[in-house]
Amino acid sequence: MMNGIDRLSKTKERQKVIIFSFLFLLVFILFWQLNTKPSVGGKTEGLPGPLSVAERAWEMVSNPFYDRGPNDKGIGVQLMYSLGRLAIGYSAASIVAIFLGVVLGLYPTLYRAVNPYIQILKPISPLAWMPLFLYTIKHSGWAAVMVIFMSSLWPTVANTAFGVNSIKRDYLNVSSLLQLSWFRRFFKVILPAAAPAIVAGLRISIGSAWIAIVAAEMLIGGTGIGYFVWNEWNNLQLTSVIFAILTVGTVGVLLDAGLGRLAKKLSYTE
Repeated sequence: MMNGIDRLSKTKERQKVIIFSFLFLLVFILFWQLNTKPSVGGKTEGLPGPLSVAERAWEMVSNPFYDRGPNDKGIGVQLMYSLGRLAIGYSAASIVAIFLGVVLGLYPTLYRAVNPYIQILKPISPLAWMPLFLYTIKHSGWAAVMVIFMSSLWPTVANTAFGVNSIKRDYLNVSSLLQLSWFRRFFKVILPAAAPAIVAGLRISIGSAWIAIVAAEMLIGGTGIGYFVWNEWNNLQLTSVIFAILTVGTVGVLLDAGLGRLAKKLSYTE
């Protein structure tokens, strides 16, 4: 009986959240539209209104993968370039960060010795590395990938080290008594026990990486959603700029939601 009441209460609460969220969106769109002032010739002063953005969005979504040359690609093509760079840089950084975080978490003395350098490197904007990457790699696309790498590295390192350091010593002692090899201990004991903290770090890193790739692509030009935003601004296509901004936010939400679902599956209580 109580479970049925709890489910009913949760359903009502979810319905309220959806209704309030929809109302907030409706008020925002109405406020936006009312503050869009038409000028002579049917054009608008200032930012375009939601109806103009929706019309342009429909045009772009209807044919997102066209390629008519260097400066005329569909938003789907631009997103694929950005997501490709994100996948390479983020995956490489995650592997390095998890391995480094595990080592630092298992050996506190080593962590204390390395931590000052981590604290110096961590606050540096990933874009500050761009000139060095462009000079050494001499390829703008791979330089952007390295910016993603740097932006993804430190949150995962810190969370992994914290998670591994928080593992109960009984687990590690039992694995030693069973004479497990280092790799078996890594995959059977350390990773499962520290998984919630690691995924939390990966979740922070994916947000940082997605923010960094947009800014990096504005600098390198050529392809990517960041370059698309900058190119449309140069063409004074503000409706395209606004739609691209909303697209960036939507993709970021989806990436975060995916890792959020993974975090829920890996969470546990002792």
